[in-house]
Amino acid sequence: MSDPARAYRESAVRGASPVGLIVILYEEIIHSVRKACRSAQSGNIEERTRSLNHALAVVGHLQGILNFEKGGRVARDLSLFYDLVRSKIMEANVRTNGVTMDWIVTECSNIKLAWELVDRQVSGDEAAADSGEEAPVPAMSGRRKNPQASRAARANLV
Repeated sequence: MSDPARAYRESAVRGASPVGLIVILYEEIIHSVRKACRSAQSGNIEERTRSLNHALAVVGHLQGILNFEKGGRVARDLSLFYDLVRSKIMEANVRTNGVTMDWIVTECSNIKLAWELVDRQVSGDEAAADSGEEAPVPAMSGRRKNPQASRAARANLV
């Protein structure tokens, strides 16, 4: 029997950029924690535990692929973030705390949005490089960023 959602996810993974794969992993964490929250509300302890364990495994994978040599401070900050998320997932599993699960979803959603921006910028840079044009760099907090510095920073994230 075919699972359309699984087929869609597999197709997305095959076509994703390296940064796009990070985005997909964040989506998995968010999906799993939301599923755990729904399971907790319906009293399905087994499914809650399975979903939170899946989220924990994905966070562990993200932490395991950090490149501290290239990533520098960003990689160290992400590692600390992943430590915190892992402890919150374990807390949510022990205490079945909806507030904690909401925190995980909110914070992972915020980081996912940042990775989506990086993915768009990297994709724009590649398209511009193919056409010989400079890719536009979105302003952050009202400031213009140096495109060369932005590219160098993005190259060191993963």
